[in-house]
Amino acid sequence: MNKMAVINKFFTLLALSLVLLACGGKQEKEQESAEQAHEEHGHEGGLELSEAQIKAVGILIGDLEKKNLTAVVKASGQLAVPPQNAAQVNVLSGGIIRKINVIEGQRVAKGQVLVTIENQELLQLQQEYLTAKGGFSYVEAEHNRQQQLKAANAGTGKAQQLAEANYNAEKAKIKALEQQLRQYGISLAKLASGNLSTQVPVLAPINGTIGKINAETGSYAQPGVSIMDIVDNSKIHADLVVFEKDLANIKVGQKVDFQLTNQKNEPIAGVIYGINKSFENDSKGVVVHTVIQKPGANLIPGMYVTGLIGVGAQLSDAVPVEALVRSGGREYIFIVEDEAEEAHGHDEVESGSHQEKDAEKSVHFKKVEVRTGVTQLGYTAITPLEKLPAGLKLVKKGAFYLQSKSSGPAEHNH
Repeated sequence: MNKMAVINKFFTLLALSLVLLACGGKQEKEQESAEQAHEEHGHEGGLELSEAQIKAVGILIGDLEKKNLTAVVKASGQLAVPPQNAAQVNVLSGGIIRKINVIEGQRVAKGQVLVTIENQELLQLQQEYLTAKGGFSYVEAEHNRQQQLKAANAGTGKAQQLAEANYNAEKAKIKALEQQLRQYGISLAKLASGNLSTQVPVLAPINGTIGKINAETGSYAQPGVSIMDIVDNSKIHADLVVFEKDLANIKVGQKVDFQLTNQKNEPIAGVIYGINKSFENDSKGVVVHTVIQKPGANLIPGMYVTGLIGVGAQLSDAVPVEALVRSGGREYIFIVEDEAEEAHGHDEVESGSHQEKDAEKSVHFKKVEVRTGVTQLGYTAITPLEKLPAGLKLVKKGAFYLQSKSSGPAEHNH
């Protein structure tokens, strides 16, 4: 009987131990779940740091400031050159291309020989000129003789008029032939010595860089068909499209800052020199012409460009550049959501030590999405996408640290 009592007591104690172990495991699991939920909540929109941590990483907290930053109008467009700084090389008459003296991308000077063309029809023009030049001596002599007779009242009026008409006609014909020969690049001095030529040099009409060459050696050059293009980029400018809502703020003389992707976003300065007075197609946009003050060698007509037109100054909410972080293509700042006297909210700590009480003080930060504007002198204008409380405090330095802590190691995009 006593032996049975001992066995029953043993099994009773064993059952109680199992129950206690189960309760302890459940409590530990609930505590882990609560800690995980707290951690996930901190990742979603906020982060809590102690004052010691804030001081250690150099986080600076301050007020949201107002800065008088330049207001800008953002406009897109393309680079272009004035019509007088672009040329197409053509020929006056058709011919076989015998020699091409340049290559694409080569810098040329005005008057430089680009192409040599052969045209057998030029022989007839030169012969006609030489014939007219040779016959002009007789016409000129007859004209001079009739003038002398007229002065002596010995000639007839009809003969004098005929000599005068022939003289003027032949003189005009010779001048016209000379002009044609000059246009073809034929030297009159060489022609006078009997050197006839069937080859015509095609000269560069402007200074610039050779573009696309549309011909080959031995091909036929036709009048009105471009052989090659020349572009002078020294006068390159930007044509920006400004929409109707911003037109009232645009004026000649305003400064423009350009951004080009191929220039590593280095700023390029310009000034507005002309504004069109008609809309561009159906876009309700007006083309604004902007001269680039220091055009670089890598600027090419047709490149897409973004311009920031300075239209005055305005007072805006602004934060230091170091206060902004970027994540997923969006921009954020960190604000102080609340500041607790102690991490656990107790009036006293068990030890009663003032140092332990200070160690438990903490600050809770919240990440807020903003839209950024112009950046000047280390400050960027911002527009919060949610209403912010009055008198808020924000992180002015060290926002990247908070971003890395709240996002974890997977996201470190500053």
